[in-house]
Amino acid sequence: MQWLIAFHIIFVVTWFAGLFYLPRLFVYSALNDKEGFYPTLMVMQRKLLVMMHIGGGLALFFGLVLVVIQPGYLALGWMHAKLALVVGLVAYHLWCARIVRVFRRGENRRSHVWYRWFNEVPALALVGIVILAVVRPF
Repeated sequence: MQWLIAFHIIFVVTWFAGLFYLPRLFVYSALNDKEGFYPTLMVMQRKLLVMMHIGGGLALFFGLVLVVIQPGYLALGWMHAKLALVVGLVAYHLWCARIVRVFRRGENRRSHVWYRWFNEVPALALVGIVILAVVRPF
């Protein structure tokens, strides 16, 4: 059981590294024109998205294994709230993947300021998830 928890945490950290940094690359991409550093940013976005897919997929896999092993957790309110935040992060992840495609096609219409705000979403979710998992307030 401890090994599963360890691997779950490792891949959650990997996933969040991408969730934090990819939107920062969006900020830089929105600030750059199609010349110069822009092609490098497109490569960085694509490669980071692959890492996010792997980290997120494995975090979800190990999380599901833990829930299957300990099904009693599904009856607890804090777990419902945590899973709701995780579903929101999956949606955010998919939105990031869509934005990578938008930048790759050169169709971005959003400002760097919008991406700076967009970049804050996973930090808020992380605070909620950690508090729910550790404090278990309800």
